[in-house]
Amino acid sequence: MTPVLRAERLFRFFHAGDEEVLALCGVSLQVEAGELVAVTGPSGAGKSTLLSCLAGIDEPDGGSVWVAGRRLSRQPEAVRATLRARHIGVLYQHSNLLEHLTIGRNIRLAQQLRQRRAPHDGVDALLATVGLDGRGSALPGDLSGGESVRAGLAVALANDPAMLIADEPTGELDEITERLVLRLLVARAAAGTAVLVASHSRAVTAAASRVVHLRDGRAA
Repeated sequence: MTPVLRAERLFRFFHAGDEEVLALCGVSLQVEAGELVAVTGPSGAGKSTLLSCLAGIDEPDGGSVWVAGRRLSRQPEAVRATLRARHIGVLYQHSNLLEHLTIGRNIRLAQQLRQRRAPHDGVDALLATVGLDGRGSALPGDLSGGESVRAGLAVALANDPAMLIADEPTGELDEITERLVLRLLVARAAAGTAVLVASHSRAVTAAASRVVHLRDGRAA
């Protein structure tokens, strides 16, 4: 079976003055439908850089990324954006919500990027799945930390993506709220979505189907 996400020998370089920093050094991985894969490692190991390359937000300097059988890397930004809107949901560490839009409008905007129109009750149903019934008219600033993460997850799932990528989604949550968010991620994987989570949390790694360890830009 073709993996939902496949990355082959990714390299990423950054320059700080005259120095070249190697953020990723030949990282390869794949994620199958229904898997929850955790990416761990110390700060500076390259986790966020890796996730940005896998989501098509950043371009690797070497190697390739494929999603749903389509090449994502080495494509024009417009092509990467289209593939991301169709196949990938991204949940950022510090929210993926536009502060001036209600939660419902944030979801609808994500759907519009895919040129997909959903009925209003479809938005309500999505919010219900993340435990935010009736919160579609709320602004992001009205939400608690846990609610904000769940609202961001609803936006990431707005187009029923084959691949969900989350960067430290529980990093700033208390233990009870972390368990709630983690249950939602596990349920999504059980429903057939490929889920990749970068995290320092032991709870996340314990729930994962597989763990990829990064250190100094290399996978172990």
